[in-house]
Parts: sequence; C-alpha cells; structure tokens
Amino acid sequence: MGRVNNPQNDGVLSAEQSNDGRSSRRTFLRLTGVAGAGALAGCTGSVGNLGNQGVGTVRYGVLSPMTGPYGGLAQGQRAGARLAVEHVNNSDQYDFEIEAFYDDTEATPATGRRKAQKVVDQNDVSYLMGAISSSTALALNDFAESEEIIYNPGAAAVAITGEQCNEYVFRAETSAAQIAEAMAPWTVQNVGTKTWFHIADYAYGNSVLEEWRSRMSATSDQFEEVGVSRSQLGATNFGSFISQISNSDAELVVLGMTGGDLINFVKQAANQGLKEDVALVGPTMTFSVVLNALGGVAAGTYGGVRYLPKLETGDNQEFVSAYQDANDGPPDNFARVAYDSIRMTAQGIQEAGTNDPEEVKDTLAGLEVDSLFGPNQFRECDHQAMNPVWAGENVAANGDSVNVELRTKIEGPDAIPPCNETGCSL
Repeated sequence: MGRVNNPQNDGVLSAEQSNDGRSSRRTFLRLTGVAGAGALAGCTGSVGNLGNQGVGTVRYGVLSPMTGPYGGLAQGQRAGARLAVEHVNNSDQYDFEIEAFYDDTEATPATGRRKAQKVVDQNDVSYLMGAISSSTALALNDFAESEEIIYNPGAAAVAITGEQCNEYVFRAETSAAQIAEAMAPWTVQNVGTKTWFHIADYAYGNSVLEEWRSRMSATSDQFEEVGVSRSQLGATNFGSFISQISNSDAELVVLGMTGGDLINFVKQAANQGLKEDVALVGPTMTFSVVLNALGGVAAGTYGGVRYLPKLETGDNQEFVSAYQDANDGPPDNFARVAYDSIRMTAQGIQEAGTNDPEEVKDTLAGLEVDSLFGPNQFRECDHQAMNPVWAGENVAANGDSVNVELRTKIEGPDAIPPCNETGCSL
C-alpha cells in the first residue's frame, strides 16, 4: 500500500493540523475512524490498536548516532535495543511482539528528526528510542509530541524531562541532575573546592554546569568557581583550555562532556601535565568506552556512575549474561538505557492492553515496572525514571587498566529533583 498523496506535503501521508500548525499523523488516523485504521492495518499489520482491537505488533524506531562523535557510544545503545526486542518477543510476559527499525541520527538534530520522520512514514512506527546527543534528543522530543508517538531519549540533559518535557517523552536514561545529586556534593567534600568547569557547549554540557555549580555551592561555603570554558561539540584540540586551567589555582576541573570529546580532553590533559596537579572529574568519566580508550590514563580520575555491569540490582546479572553471550563483551550504560527504555515501555503497553500511544502514555506514567535497577517507574510528574546513582573513583588495576570503585550511593527517590523544581509541566 502506498502513502496518501498530498501535493502540499510531497507525498507524505496527509494529516490534520493541530492548533499550532504542526501535522499529527496519529490525530489523522484517529479522526479517520476504525475503518481507516483497519485499511491501514491490512497494509502494515500494526494499526489494529486504533480501533481498540488488541495490542498487535509494536513498531519501534531505534535511532542511534552510529556515525559522528558518539559513534562508539551508539554501538552499545543499538545492541541493548536489540536485546530488549529479543527479550520481549521471547517472553511469556507479553502478548505482543516488537518489530524494530534502525537508523543513524549522525548526532545532529536535523538528521535525527529527518530519520524519525522516515521511520514513521515508511515503517509506521508508534514508538521511538534513541539519540545520545541531548540536542538531537530535544529535537526528537518535539517530533514525538507533534506526531503523538512515544519517545525514549538516550540523552541526559535536564531539559529533556524538565522545561522541554512533554507527555509523550519517557526517559530511562539518568539525567544530569540525578548524577549531580550523587557526585557534586561528594566531589566538593572529598576532592577539592576550587573548581574550574569545562563543558562541551550544547544542551548536556550546560546542564552539567548548572546542576554541579548549584549543588557544590549549596554543599560547602568553601566552594569557589575559578573559571568556566567551553568548546564546540566534536572539538579535537583542547590545548588552550588546558593551559588556562593549568595557569589558574584550580584544584579540580569538572568536565561536562562525553564520548570522543572527553577522551581527547583527558589524553591531552595528561600529556600537558595538568592531571598531575588538578583532579579531573566528570559525570561520564566512568563510561566503559571512555575507560577502554584511556586505559591507565584514567587512573586517579573521578566520575558519576549511572550503571556498571557488576551491579547486583534487579535482574542486572541476567541481563549482563545475555548481553555478553550476544556481543562478546559486557554492556555499558547506553546498552542499559536502551534495554530498560524498551522493556519498561513494553510493560506499560502490556498493562494498557493496546499499543495506541495515547492510551499507553497515560498508563505508563507512574506505573511501577521492572528495570535493571529493580522496581522503577517513569515518574508521573515528568516521566523521568527514578534511577539510583553513585559517585565513583577510577583506580589503577592490573596492567594498563582501571577499576571503578563506588564511593557513595544515592537511592532513586533521593537523587531525583522534586517535581516543583524540574520546570516540567504535564
């Protein structure tokens, strides 16, 4: 079956216009009634839910930045998503199956939105998971709302479930605010007080700056902000920033960056001698892809911990075993996020008894579900998962490697900001 031609929309399925002028394909399908939905179901096999005729097949678009600065992180995200789909399809817990469609966001908002439109138009997906760049995730937030489909972001900027939240967004990733709650007070109490902030200048980096600055200053009256510097996302030369920090009286530098940006910064900081005098601290410093790339250079650095394979929480050890069997290596945080995003959402679909996003979003909000951290929920007020968080230190191990030692833990309900402080209005 082809798409409905619309001379104003370049052959894309026509849709009713919402009050703000955005097209909503889902609104169009609902307004056309059960007959229209049934006709489409005959073509795609997935839209029977619009007539409340059962769950049917759940179509998920998984959009990961396989190329670009987060390509190394995206490998785990995609592998975790595949394992989640396999889990749902092979489990007696669910009376439906997931069909997944994969594409590359290239870590840019425009490409992410274009690929999202593609899987909606060509593959009739009602659910999206993915992105690692917070700027791309925020673009997909808007897309999900306009298309009235559920989206699980794989990025950590506070705004995603904060001031730019919407009712279709459910995040299993740990936010920058949750990590800051564990790591920022511990850092100012145990590492140092004279602090330089260096961030990648986009949504996530700015979230780190705001969240850490506020918590460090609230924890200790000895906290002193020595300086702030910013680099472009994907930058490769940090020499001038490192020189600025080295010439200051900073005791530590908080790095609001991840992936290749963080790896390059730490390597260059070590080569320029900064690491000998200034402690390197980062919310993502314990990510496995970072530690694997840095090797022994990472020893003596500090990081927030969103996830580690060794955690004895929920059914994590069963997940780790299954992941290693499928991928010849342990899962990282991005695999965990993809797996929990899809599995937690699938439990909401099962509970709702339909895959219609309109009904699932109302059922899923605040519903207690299983996760790799144990019982969890997408909190009703902002749809942010209530994940535990840890402060960690990278300690030298055998050979050119490090182990992450957990220094303190903050339970999920204590790590997440109060609803009235999130900026989210649902």
